[in-house]
Amino acid sequence: MESKVLPITPAPFPSLSAFPVSSDEATNWNIQSPAAKSPAPPTTPSTPSSFQDIRRWRPAAQRNLRNQWSKLSSLRTQWLSLSSTARSHATYVVNSYLSQRMTSIGVWCRYMDAMELGVLTEMPDIRIKARRKLFKQQEANRSKLLSSYKDMVAVVTQMVNVSKSMRCYLKGASGTSLTEFSCFPGNLNDTGDCDGIPVFTFWSIFDFEKLAEELVQMFVSETNLKRLLVMELCSIGSENFSQVDRLKWSDHFYVGEFDDLRICDSNSNEVLKQLEPKVESCNSQSTTMQSNSQLERNVLQVYLTTWLAEVNVDRFRIGELLAMVGEEMHVTIS
Repeated sequence: MESKVLPITPAPFPSLSAFPVSSDEATNWNIQSPAAKSPAPPTTPSTPSSFQDIRRWRPAAQRNLRNQWSKLSSLRTQWLSLSSTARSHATYVVNSYLSQRMTSIGVWCRYMDAMELGVLTEMPDIRIKARRKLFKQQEANRSKLLSSYKDMVAVVTQMVNVSKSMRCYLKGASGTSLTEFSCFPGNLNDTGDCDGIPVFTFWSIFDFEKLAEELVQMFVSETNLKRLLVMELCSIGSENFSQVDRLKWSDHFYVGEFDDLRICDSNSNEVLKQLEPKVESCNSQSTTMQSNSQLERNVLQVYLTTWLAEVNVDRFRIGELLAMVGEEMHVTIS
């Protein structure tokens, strides 16, 4: 039986394209097993120096945010205390005025004139002296009310500055062994937020700034309302006594007030010019009415109630904001 020899088929010769064309490529060229052909891990675009900057920036940014939000909480408490004190002064102004007001027909008919004084009636000029004392009390509390308003504006100005100081800027060259940070930019390319990375767990610097802006805007709006009330309360009695100047919206309540108001209102540098026509139109009507009839007790009570209500300050929302921020920063903000 003859045996058949099967032809041997030669293995295909690799094409020239499979071989390296230069000595450098030949050095790096090798044959890999199937197990070694798994995809390589993606390379990180960040350089070691940028990693170092982030590791140093984050603790500094965290400390700064904790400090700034602690200041905001403290300033909020301070503003509320000043508002309460100012309302007490406003109440004394109203009570002093009501004790010496005139009737609509221009006849002096103050409460002091109708009050029974008993044996004090025989004292010379007792009623005139009493009226003078009431007027001095009104003037003293008027001055205290203006002073409290000035302090409230100063606190809001600090709030605005704090809300704008939450970014953390690098001082000096990047990647150096000694790294310092500041609340003010050292160069134009530094945004102070490390390209929006989370500072603690989830939130970036921008997120903290938005919440701070919401909180501060409440006090800015309420301070503008308080200014209207101060203007009216400090002007009562101006028709009766030449020593009392009726305040207008365009007047400086204290030196430098307009500069402070422009700092407080971040949306416009022309706050007074925008509001003045509306306020003056209201005042022009009220002044005509007041020329024949003094402010009645119920109107003044509305002013005091409005001051007490603080309609622009949502205390429940403020509590939410502080709780949210405290949870993100792992601290308790009271």
